Amino acid sequence: MKSQYNDKNAQLSSKIHIPTPDCSGTPIFISDETIEYRMDKVLQEMRRLELDALMIYADVEHGGNFEYLVGFIPRFEEALLVLHSDGSAFLVLGNENYNKAKYSRIPADAIHCPHFSLPNQPMEPAKTFSSILMETGIQKGMDVGLAGWKHFTSKVENNRDFFDIPSFIVDEVKEMIGNGGSLTNRTDLFIAGNHGARRVNNANEIAHYEFGASLASDCVLRAANKLDVGVSELELGSELNAYGQKNTVVTIASTGKRFEKGNLYPSAKKVTRGDAISLTVGYKGGLSSRAGYAVMDKSELPESKKNYVEDLAAPYFTAIVAWLENIRIGMSGGEMYDLVDRVLPREKYNWGLCPGHLTADEEWMSSPIYEGSDELIKSGMIFQTDIIPRVSGYDGVSAESTIVLADDQLKNEMKEQYPELWARMKKRKDYIKDVLGIQLSEDVLPMCSTVGYLRPYLLNKETAFYYDR
Repeated sequence: MKSQYNDKNAQLSSKIHIPTPDCSGTPIFISDETIEYRMDKVLQEMRRLELDALMIYADVEHGGNFEYLVGFIPRFEEALLVLHSDGSAFLVLGNENYNKAKYSRIPADAIHCPHFSLPNQPMEPAKTFSSILMETGIQKGMDVGLAGWKHFTSKVENNRDFFDIPSFIVDEVKEMIGNGGSLTNRTDLFIAGNHGARRVNNANEIAHYEFGASLASDCVLRAANKLDVGVSELELGSELNAYGQKNTVVTIASTGKRFEKGNLYPSAKKVTRGDAISLTVGYKGGLSSRAGYAVMDKSELPESKKNYVEDLAAPYFTAIVAWLENIRIGMSGGEMYDLVDRVLPREKYNWGLCPGHLTADEEWMSSPIYEGSDELIKSGMIFQTDIIPRVSGYDGVSAESTIVLADDQLKNEMKEQYPELWARMKKRKDYIKDVLGIQLSEDVLPMCSTVGYLRPYLLNKETAFYYDR
């Protein structure tokens, strides 16, 4: 670990150059070779766990594990991918996705299931749900894993018996396999633990996800640059959404008091001087978020919030610096958790969630960084720098962005296969080091241009933090 961190080293400067927006504007598709690589990983895990079959559930909000192999989500319907340990696969699809089976990235037999369709759509042919599932090859005595989107980590439950998918599916599968088989939650096969297949990405996957991560970053920067007194949340929201891409979280463009009348979305409310500001947008591959106050400097803050920088923003920035400088391949998640707790004591700053988490098709996939975690941090992991402190009397602070960890082999593959991506990452690293004073861990590659960039006084476009040793 690097030397002791002090929030007095977190300085504000009016000479910080604004990062350069750098999304390529060209999405990179997942290659056929990567799909084979993914399939091999999943089948290896199934065999390690001695599963006869794995049933992977999806809907529009929870499609990451399904999409990992199939290549698409079922949009407004539900779906199942049933994968057997010998590699044979079945796609169970509703009325309006049944014709999409031919686009599956892995070979799979299509089975029509109107039960997965929208309310009051035709349920023809008139088959029982059990008869449809029988076509997938599930039989009595099988050991079957179910994967939704969540694995459970309760200390007082049998987590393998907790399922996050509809009961009509769970109940039917239990009936089909009978007492001689087993049914367990195996979502972690994809997203968690030291074996989760989706936690580690190859060069093609990193290039694929960098598009969304850098787009989110550019959009947040664009919205922050537009921010001014009299600008509405709706106008800011327009800057946050781009290219018709699907958001991975609700877009936030908030000024002043949030959640009035339960509203989550940008409204016609206009920025007034002194407002608390929150800007967030996420796309496949990453999210960027910034929060602060609509003021030019400390003098414009309300009297009760005058020490915002000293009490909250500077300690938070220092924790981000420590996170970026110390995360490394081979360390445990528990080590990283303890580091953040030393630099930004949880008892004082009241952060309760994992200080950093994995991202992919969904904004929060899982996190190896939690108290006591022995999960290893590995090359190919894509992280959000997500720490959420809460100090009484102050509104939020945020400089959340996206990075990836890469060893020498992965770096060389990226450099050879995606030279333009590599050039963007090198330029970002130089900015973070030379302008922001952050000595990035050798294993860190920035997935966007705003990693580490934080301006707490959001009307002042020229003043931001740097770390001065």
